Amino acid sequence: MRLAFPLARRSALALLTVLALPGAWAQAPAYPDRPIKLVVGYPAGGAVDIVARTVGQAMSVSMGQPIVIENKPGAGTNIAVKSVISAAPDGYTLMLAANALAANMALYQPAPFDAEKDLVLISQVGRVPVVIAANPSVPYNTVAQLIAAAKAKPDGIAFASPGNGATPHMAVELFAKAAGIELQHVPYRGGGPAITDTIGGQVPLVAVNALEALPHVKSGKLKVLAALSADRTSIFPDVPTIAESGYPGFEASVCYGLVAPAGTPKAITDRLHAEVQKALGQPEVKARMTGVGGEVTPGSSAQFAALVRSERQRYEKLVKETGIKPD
Repeated sequence: MRLAFPLARRSALALLTVLALPGAWAQAPAYPDRPIKLVVGYPAGGAVDIVARTVGQAMSVSMGQPIVIENKPGAGTNIAVKSVISAAPDGYTLMLAANALAANMALYQPAPFDAEKDLVLISQVGRVPVVIAANPSVPYNTVAQLIAAAKAKPDGIAFASPGNGATPHMAVELFAKAAGIELQHVPYRGGGPAITDTIGGQVPLVAVNALEALPHVKSGKLKVLAALSADRTSIFPDVPTIAESGYPGFEASVCYGLVAPAGTPKAITDRLHAEVQKALGQPEVKARMTGVGGEVTPGSSAQFAALVRSERQRYEKLVKETGIKPD
């Protein structure tokens, strides 16, 4: 009994000594305390890369840490997506994903991932409409004229796209089904080569996002027949939408959103969502997006998840009906 008190006192003193050590009461570092990696599944200089750098720059200023873009193209963005899924869920590896996130779950079998389970869908960022453009020498200038020409010569009119299963390819296939026409698809490895061959006359039409078409339309090397968007795009204000061309309710845009690995703490994803909304509200970011033919689309994480789900269902139906295969 005599030894009990001294022993207890020694234990208490030892505990007090540990608690008194520097950092014993220190909290975990506030997020973020180091640079954040933002993965892009496409080469530098493309539409997704430009959007990532625009939004990433605004977020880095606000968050006080650099956001470093890492371009990781290949396998229709599956390489990039899988690298993010396997990354530590700590908020330091993110991805700016596009429609391929939804399309690839339908195109590749078995599905390479389940976006809603393997990732946290943080926020939609923006969208850029797909446009159908043509070599200036082709005899049609409107969607109605294109449809008439295609019906007169089934499967005789070709269109180039950035690749099998790319958003522009899927968009034109959806349009062709709605219009009751058949077009011959010529896949390329990226929008650049598809545009080059359209300008060169190897194919009459090309489907790409408005950002990629813009400089070539300005130079007179391409003409735009229609924007596959709900509203007219600011960079082609005189070009009718596909809805105005007789197909109301039809829309096809390249959509972008921020995602993180599943298991990322909610406090971090909430912070990232708030930072995206803040960035999208900045006049400079809006101007930059508008300047390249897009628009900012702020909204909740639930809205972004609903978009991915609906796009997946739409692509699954199209792939089943057309037998589209990825490159």
